[in-house]
Amino acid sequence: MLTTPDGRYIVVDGRLWRAADPRLSAADKEQAVSELMAARRAVRAAAGDANALRDARRRVDAAKRRLGERGPVWWSDGAPDYNRRMVARTPYAAWFQERDAQDRCEE
Repeated sequence: MLTTPDGRYIVVDGRLWRAADPRLSAADKEQAVSELMAARRAVRAAAGDANALRDARRRVDAAKRRLGERGPVWWSDGAPDYNRRMVARTPYAAWFQERDAQDRCEE
């Protein structure tokens, strides 16, 4: 998994996704991730049931907020949030291009 140098994002298919808050204790993170996975399974199981789907999606959102992946940013330096943006259109573009070039050279 590729993480930005400041640890704020992971990169998936060229897109930035906010990383979990590193200040969470291991136990809190483990519990939130467990709830997230259970909620995602509930989303899959709720096919055809609008009420169950809505509830499952609320659980996913709550777990992601608990992890710091949604809602207010967990950093405090005033930097903007680039969550869900293509890395090439953010200040991380040069870093990502350099990493991509390094990866191609290693192949």
